[in-house]
Amino acid sequence: MKHLLYTALFCFFVLQSANSQQLKSPNGKFIMEFALQNDGTPSYSLNYKGKTVIKTSKLGLELKNDKKSLLNDFTISDSKTSSFDETWKPVWGEVESIRNQYNELAVTLNQKETDRQIIIRFRLFNDGLGFRYEFPTQKNLVYFVIKEERTQFAMTGDHTAFWIPGDYDTQEYDYTTSKLSEIRGLTEKAKTANLSQTSFSPTGVQTSLMLKTNEGIYINLHEAALINYSCMHLNLDDKNMVFESWLTPDEKGVKGYIQAPSHSPWRTIIVSDDAREILASKMTLNLNDPCKIEDTSWIKPVKYVGVWWEMISGKSTWSYTDEFPSVQLGVTDFSKAKPNSTHGANNANVKKYIDFAAANGFDAVLVEGWNEGWEDWFGHYKDYVFDFVTPYPDFDVKGLHEYAKSKGVKMIMHQETSGGVRNYERHMDKAYQFMKDNGYDAVKSGYVGDIISNGNNHYNQYMINHYQYAIEKAAEYKIMVNAHEAVRPTGICRTYPNLIGNEAARGTEYQAFGGSKPNHVTLLPFTRLIGGPMDYTPGIFEMDLSKFSPNNKSHVNSTIANQLALYVTLYSPLQMAADFPEHYNKFPDPFQFIKDVAVDWSESNYLEAEPGQYITVARKAKGTNNWFVGNVNGYEPRTSNINFSFLEKGKKYTATIYADAKDADYKTNPQAYTIRKIQVTNTTKLSQLSAPGGGYAISIIENKK
Repeated sequence: MKHLLYTALFCFFVLQSANSQQLKSPNGKFIMEFALQNDGTPSYSLNYKGKTVIKTSKLGLELKNDKKSLLNDFTISDSKTSSFDETWKPVWGEVESIRNQYNELAVTLNQKETDRQIIIRFRLFNDGLGFRYEFPTQKNLVYFVIKEERTQFAMTGDHTAFWIPGDYDTQEYDYTTSKLSEIRGLTEKAKTANLSQTSFSPTGVQTSLMLKTNEGIYINLHEAALINYSCMHLNLDDKNMVFESWLTPDEKGVKGYIQAPSHSPWRTIIVSDDAREILASKMTLNLNDPCKIEDTSWIKPVKYVGVWWEMISGKSTWSYTDEFPSVQLGVTDFSKAKPNSTHGANNANVKKYIDFAAANGFDAVLVEGWNEGWEDWFGHYKDYVFDFVTPYPDFDVKGLHEYAKSKGVKMIMHQETSGGVRNYERHMDKAYQFMKDNGYDAVKSGYVGDIISNGNNHYNQYMINHYQYAIEKAAEYKIMVNAHEAVRPTGICRTYPNLIGNEAARGTEYQAFGGSKPNHVTLLPFTRLIGGPMDYTPGIFEMDLSKFSPNNKSHVNSTIANQLALYVTLYSPLQMAADFPEHYNKFPDPFQFIKDVAVDWSESNYLEAEPGQYITVARKAKGTNNWFVGNVNGYEPRTSNINFSFLEKGKKYTATIYADAKDADYKTNPQAYTIRKIQVTNTTKLSQLSAPGGGYAISIIENKK
């Protein structure tokens, strides 16, 4: 039950002086100190278990075309402290309930020369710190333009970082592990080709940024509740080891247009000496507003299959014909076109996937390439590229809906914008209504390529507002959203739980574009997933793509056991079995785990974790007493040692262990696996080999008397 504990000038957790104040976390492990420097510049530092983790770091905002920026010349005019403790229940999630406990300090600063006020609000949790800038109603600060936010994160040393290059348009990079001092020299090598990318600095990196000190302290830097503001990157001063915020600009170089009263997103610092606690943190969600959707009964976790991997791998195409190098919607007559025979979204093929979904207990089928316009959809800076409602001649929208409905299967809509966000917004109401009229409850939206609107990037304020508009508009139609190529999530799924998935990182598709590093999936939970679930699209069983797509020589850098484990280690309420039905039919035994694994959980226990090396997690399926365990491994073979103490005492379970064979290897022998059953209780211990790029998955089913 939500309750404010108290607000008082003499609170035990804050120590005050004229220009500095200290705030302690509820568990006493953290101390945050706020101070004004001699010139009135606000600053903060953070201490964890008696050790400094963030040295004195400056705060403030540089304004554009303004007589004075919000950087210095401040005095403290007021400060308020409070403590808060609540437990709330997410609509879906890793756990059934989440505790939100923090101590808060809100410092009101007055700038003497301009008579302007800002509030810097700090919330110190048991797992880290969140803070933001607030701009209250006042006569001297109403409309203003941000040139740059000057928030600093001063490191205590040359930490190990797990990073991707700073970029205004994409996060689809493999992670690089290096010392902070090495980022400058590795940045160019860390970049790989993308259909839209804009870098800004040789020492720029993206959040969520994972760090590890020489003393074994893990630090995660990110942001929460990114709404009506530009996405924050970090730029490193590698001489002094100080990160500074770097917002995504618009075409004029502006970082944000602000109207008071308003506030920035939260800047977040999660800290622990146990890597498992970083993964278990719910601080990002807790810094977002409670759910704003009154009736959430229509929001349901989904396990799906789809016509997608065919096109990604090169076996099929999105386009219907090869006759039209130029398409004009409403003018080009596809009924008279000669089909290219490779179009994947045809009635017979889609029915095959519907039948497969129905036979194996999947909720839904995603179909891409169903609508007119794919012949010239990309690379032409074309605004009116799709109308989102007109199908190709070989895709019977209503007939396939009725067929799927008769099988107890839902259809997932695909709406690719090709970067034409103005066009998407023009058609959004009609497109969403079309979905409801034809039984579609979820949409996968896409933003491939450069944004077609006066030079905007994917992550500036204009686009942040577009993504939010799409989520809120979808909620009006009771539609769930899975946005690809959109901004990385920042916990907004708490406020709008119809945002059931995002891409915003290097997903499985890159396994068809030359491959990803075999330890990539051991880093995503420490980085991208800190802000929310990812539609990673796991479940690939045939690793050699040339076997079914002769022109594609890519190799999926993973073992089958690793692919199974991803359904547990990469949390998402939206999970795809991405491979072809025929590949699953070839390996029915490991496919059983994908059929069995849950997508919504009441408990999650992180058993082992080290970024870039391994993650092991156990999750309890909501509404049952059954558990599922996943382990993913990096480059080196490893023996994982876990115990089953998370199981209910006195109960007996049957555990089915899907593991790498002794000679398994992500590159040379990825399909080598073993399956065995054992009886387990809460006293059972397990030692299990994980191959390079491998892992294991376990289903633990309670024995019925």
